[in-house]
Amino acid sequence: MSTPARAGHRYCGRVFTPEELRSIRELIADDARHNRAELSRLVCDLVGWIRPDGQRKDMSCRVAMLRMHRDGLIELPPPRKGNGNGRIRPQRSLLGEPGEPVTASVGQLGELTLLPVKGQADSRLWNELIDRYHYLGYQPLPGAQMRYLVFAGSRMLGAMGFGACAWKVAARDQFIGWTAEERVEKLALVVNNARFLILPWIKSPNLASRVLSLAAKQLPEDWEKRYAYRPVLLETFVEMDRFHGTCYRAANWLLVGKTQGRGKLDRWKRFELPVKHIFLYPLCRKFRERLRGCE
Repeated sequence: MSTPARAGHRYCGRVFTPEELRSIRELIADDARHNRAELSRLVCDLVGWIRPDGQRKDMSCRVAMLRMHRDGLIELPPPRKGNGNGRIRPQRSLLGEPGEPVTASVGQLGELTLLPVKGQADSRLWNELIDRYHYLGYQPLPGAQMRYLVFAGSRMLGAMGFGACAWKVAARDQFIGWTAEERVEKLALVVNNARFLILPWIKSPNLASRVLSLAAKQLPEDWEKRYAYRPVLLETFVEMDRFHGTCYRAANWLLVGKTQGRGKLDRWKRFELPVKHIFLYPLCRKFRERLRGCE
């Protein structure tokens, strides 16, 4: 989301000052050989945009620079591969083909496991499953993220993905009770369950809620191993006209309100989107203190 601020423009949770934008334009003009990926890394170094583990936030930077480009603040070089927007449809494979119907109970399926996506083969399969079977389709997750393939034994059951949370959500922010300054500082501690898919031929009662409970236990440690900090709160958004959020309720997620039916980039309230229920899941007892910087 980009919003004019007194000292600059906000993209992906960071305010870029006029001086930084000018330096970014100079960096782009200095060497036309740099592609967009290289520029995102250079800009991270230029403005000191790093994660808690000391690594560059280059994926967030790439998204931010694309939005700057669309807003006319900078002029990026043409993309060298594809359309540069991440809107490439994942390829189809035999692994992603529909399987035999499964109607066994959760207890009969065997031990549930969440396999973190590692390597290109896992990534391609995750992208394909989401594109083929999730109603929202495939879209790259923004910023820091964890993606999982869901298994019971050797049988694949689904996929789920966690990424950067929404910048501003009234009901969530009221529930937390943080100030705007606290939200800016601690937003990375909130993680969004952006995709959750049980494959359509898997019909096992209570499976979805069991997977959600397993994810809530496993994700904090996996996230800390990858990014050197532990999130303290999960969020997700469920379309009211399409779903009831039954599995989230059964997994003890908290319904705290609903969205206003606007997209995150819709600053002028011109585009109406489906209204969604907002569910939250605290990952520790003192999550409010952590998010408000009181601990």
